[in-house]
Amino acid sequence: MMEIVGLLISLVILYFSAEGLVSGASSLAKRVGISPLVIGLTIVSVGTSAPELVVSIKAALHGQSALSIGNVLGSNFFNIGLILGLAAIIYPLAVKRQLLKLDVPVMILTTLLFFLFFLDSVISRVEAFIFIVMLVSYMAYLLVSSKKKNMKTQDSDSEKETHLEEGIRLNKHWTLDILLIGVGLLGLVYGSDLLVENAVIIAARLGMSESMIGLTIVAAGTSMPELATSVVAAVKKRADIAIGNVVGSNILNILLILGVAGFIQPISAPDINYIDSLFVIGISLLLWIFMKRGIRITRWQGVAFLLFYLVYFSFKLSPV
Repeated sequence: MMEIVGLLISLVILYFSAEGLVSGASSLAKRVGISPLVIGLTIVSVGTSAPELVVSIKAALHGQSALSIGNVLGSNFFNIGLILGLAAIIYPLAVKRQLLKLDVPVMILTTLLFFLFFLDSVISRVEAFIFIVMLVSYMAYLLVSSKKKNMKTQDSDSEKETHLEEGIRLNKHWTLDILLIGVGLLGLVYGSDLLVENAVIIAARLGMSESMIGLTIVAAGTSMPELATSVVAAVKKRADIAIGNVVGSNILNILLILGVAGFIQPISAPDINYIDSLFVIGISLLLWIFMKRGIRITRWQGVAFLLFYLVYFSFKLSPV
């Protein structure tokens, strides 16, 4: 009974924390001249990926590698299947050209690279270091290119984005932006930690294996910040933050989380089936295909993501 109460409290904390984070991040983006999309791909994604980072490092250090890998794979699938699916149903998500040309291809590349590295069921320190180098390069490119793009005010795309940002409410002072982001992130980390703690207790009582708990319960729990943030962003019609948060988090989950966790302690998880990686690759490619088809992710495509997730979840729960 107490675990159920803890779950409900954690969901309330996550919702209000996400409200503060979206508000602060949107205002800060407008104030400093960095696009909301890049804010979603960097600041918001790092913050909402913090629970996965903490859980995966703890799991790796305590010899629970299946939980660590399962958490990352399960979170990435959950992020697109359930989070983007729900966000698109709430409000069709406009697709920025940068996402199609850079960020989603980078997400697919990192997922494929993980698949290749993990064919032997191990992430070595060398492979983890490659992830970290890729992460630093990607983040640096995002920030530098965003600042350059904002300097070219005559560019038509920049003018469109400036018009789009007119709908963002600017907070009274930049310190309030930082405060909202900071408190929002802390709330998301605490709320997700509370959710995972109670969810794992319930799952363990039901007799679920470590890899199964990582791929489902823990993955869903640590993805609650992304869910709360993207749903709130969709309700506020901030599609750039809603999509940027998910795509950025999926990239960070592999490059940052497995990079840091694997560098501290090589990760070995023979219990994780390669089929889980193929599911993540498949839904990532589906996102790219949907983006290629039009200027927005529509409601029916959101439903397709949800159905894809339900098929995967049914597959994981099947006794085979």
